[in-house]
Amino acid sequence: MSGSPEVSRALVLERFGELPRLVTRPVPDRPPGHTLVRVRAAQVGHLDLNVVDGEFGVLPDLPAVPGTEAAGVVVASDVHPEGTAVRIRGGGAGLSRDGGWAEHAVVRDTAVVPVPPGTDPALACCFFSPAGTAQAAVHTVAAIRPGERVAVTGAAGAVGALTVQLAARAGAEVIGVVGRPAKLASVPPPAKPVLASELTEDTAGGPLDAVIDTVGGAVLATALGLVRGRGRAALVGYTAGRELRLDLADFLLADVSLLPVNLMTRGAEVAADADRLLAELNAGELTLPIERYPFDRLDEAAGRLRGGEAVGKVALEID
Repeated sequence: MSGSPEVSRALVLERFGELPRLVTRPVPDRPPGHTLVRVRAAQVGHLDLNVVDGEFGVLPDLPAVPGTEAAGVVVASDVHPEGTAVRIRGGGAGLSRDGGWAEHAVVRDTAVVPVPPGTDPALACCFFSPAGTAQAAVHTVAAIRPGERVAVTGAAGAVGALTVQLAARAGAEVIGVVGRPAKLASVPPPAKPVLASELTEDTAGGPLDAVIDTVGGAVLATALGLVRGRGRAALVGYTAGRELRLDLADFLLADVSLLPVNLMTRGAEVAADADRLLAELNAGELTLPIERYPFDRLDEAAGRLRGGEAVGKVALEID
C-alpha cells in the first residue's frame, strides 16, 4: 500500500433510521483473502436505504459503512493486480460487513470483479442489477417474442429503461409506463410513453401480450387487467407498493401467468449477458440513466431516490 494516504473519508452509519455521517478515518487494514479498493463511485440503491433504515433482513453491527455496490481501482490484493478497474458486489459488502460508501473499501476477494479499462465508475457500479434483471425478464421469464405488445412499468427507471430497450430489440411493440409527467421524456425510444394514470387498452394500442412490472402497487393491478388470456406478467420490483390484491375467481378467469424475476437466484446465469450489455453500454449502443452526486451530498441523493424523483440509478462520485 505504498504511497497510499493514511486517512480516508467514509460515510458511517451510527444509528438506524438516520443517514450516515461523513467522517475521516484511517485507511482500513487488509486481512488475507481481501482486496483494498480505492472507490471512485458507489451506488445509492433502495436496498442500501433499507439497510440505513434498519428494514432489511440482513443488517450490520453499528457503526458500519453501507454500500452494496461500488467501483474503483485495486490498491492492494493477493489475487487482483494493483491498478485494475473493478466493481464491488456481494460478499456481504454493505450488509453484514462494511461496504462501498467510502474512499477506501476492504472487501472479500470474491466480491471484486474486473471491468474493462476506461469504464465509467458510476456505470460500473450501477449496471449489473438493471442489466441482469432486464435480460432475465425479457428473454428468460417473460420470453418476449417478435410482434408482441408489451408494457414496461417504471420505464424511466434503470431496470425499466434497459427492459424497454431489450424488449424492443426482441421485436416487441413497447409501451413505457411512468408515474409522473416529468418522466415521460425519459422513456427510451422506440417505446410509446404513457402515464400510469392514463393506462388503458386504448392508450396501450390494444390488449397486452405481456407486462414487465418494475414498480408493483396500483400500477401493476391496472396493467394486469389489460393482459390477454394466457399472457404473462413478469414481476421485478415493488417501489410503488408491496401488496397486490387479487380476486381469485377473476384471476383464474383471466388466465394470466404471474412470474417473479429474482436476480439473487439468477445472478450467475445472467453474468455473461450482463458483461456483454456493459460493453454495449460503454459503446453507447444501450443507455442507462444515472444521476450523479458528490460524496458529501448523500442527503440529496437519498431524498431524490426516496421521493421517486430520481431518473434511473443514483450514484455518489468520490474524487
